Amino acid sequence: MGDPFAALPPVPVMLVIDGERLELTPLKVGDVPAFARAVQPAAASLSASPDWLALLALHGEAVIEAVAIASRRPPEWVSGLALDDAVHLAEAVFEVNADFFIQRVLPSLTEAAARVSQTLGAGVPGAMPSSA
Repeated sequence: MGDPFAALPPVPVMLVIDGERLELTPLKVGDVPAFARAVQPAAASLSASPDWLALLALHGEAVIEAVAIASRRPPEWVSGLALDDAVHLAEAVFEVNADFFIQRVLPSLTEAAARVSQTLGAGVPGAMPSSA
């Protein structure tokens, strides 16, 4: 019969950022194209426990845009946040959308890493290709 709670809408994560009360919910299908484009530059740096400061340093614009889309706030609002508020918001967005990251982003990163490894292994004389 399945899980009777599966049909219930997700409970929003409530938080207050910069004096504003936010209710974060998982991405909607209409959010995914823009979010995926925004997060792509930072995707290789994502992990189960991202280092948000490093992500902001390396891919600040991409992280700001992705967090803005997922929090349904303007990028200008996100970029104007104090660093601790921005990190707290990014963590909440990641938590609310964990299924999306685990089921979509991380597997595609693993596949991409395997392809790069095979390409590098095939192109380097004397290198042994991965057996994975």
